[in-house]
Amino acid sequence: MRKEPMSRDGYDLLVKEFKFLKDVHKPEVAKEKQVAAAHGDRSENAEYQAAKEKLRHIDKRLFYLNSMIEKAVIVDPETLDHSRVCFGSRVHLRNLDSDELEVYTLCGALEAEVENGLISIHSPLAKAVLGKEEGDEVVLHLPAGKKEYEIEKIEYIPIFNLKKNIPNEDDFRFR
Repeated sequence: MRKEPMSRDGYDLLVKEFKFLKDVHKPEVAKEKQVAAAHGDRSENAEYQAAKEKLRHIDKRLFYLNSMIEKAVIVDPETLDHSRVCFGSRVHLRNLDSDELEVYTLCGALEAEVENGLISIHSPLAKAVLGKEEGDEVVLHLPAGKKEYEIEKIEYIPIFNLKKNIPNEDDFRFR
């Protein structure tokens, strides 16, 4: 079983979603289904069918979240040495072809927000830079060709200080 590294905040959010779906949302939807079933013929009852479908989605999400919780390995990036790229490192990369600066933070798969520079530790770029130091060059082989980078700076900023899309209970609901 492949372990899933994540920060404490990422793990806590995962557990929060699991508990909300299991203890709050699933019972609400089950009650919706029960009320809709009391309206008669279930085969032509749109509310009943919708509640049944929501329950199916909730169960699939609960199964997925449970498997992620079981595979979770909590990593505290604050305690790691960021002189080399590791989990939680914020890496400033100079694209050697375009001379553009790109900045990425390596995080857990469920914490990733690619649009905000938070990339999964399992991504090809993250794998290529892991263990490297400032000044090291990295070659990334992609289907569209290769990209070459130089690591200009490695720093640590807490992952959840960089996240822009932190879901709340309302975001966990199936509509």
